[in-house]
Amino acid sequence: MMKDQLRDLIDRITEANHVSDDDVKMLQGEILDTGITCRLEVESLLALDRVVDAAESWGPVLTKLVVDFVVWNRAPHGVVSNDDAFWLATLLEISGPSPNAMSIAYAILDEAGYVDVALLDFIMRGRQQARLSQMAA
Repeated sequence: MMKDQLRDLIDRITEANHVSDDDVKMLQGEILDTGITCRLEVESLLALDRVVDAAESWGPVLTKLVVDFVVWNRAPHGVVSNDDAFWLATLLEISGPSPNAMSIAYAILDEAGYVDVALLDFIMRGRQQARLSQMAA
């Protein structure tokens, strides 16, 4: 279940159409000071990431929150199972391999002891799309 404070923050940010540095500080220091607690929170934050502009501090904080949840708050710790990798890759793929989506995927790859192939496939598709975009430019 998502925290009411997080829901309120997401509503306010969506209305403003911008994540400010103050929003990021509040998210990190007060609302999710102990980290993300459920998939719904990850899904909500990633949906928010797709639809609003954000301060530069947003990407690193979003990445850390998602990585900590997926790698360390899910059992077994340090392992990204097929179920979690497929779920996360599907979420990250929704609007294509955005910079924040790729940052999250690479950070999980760096931090986890084992990552299922579903997330690796997302990374490879993102790299291929970036190469094709460069060739077309």
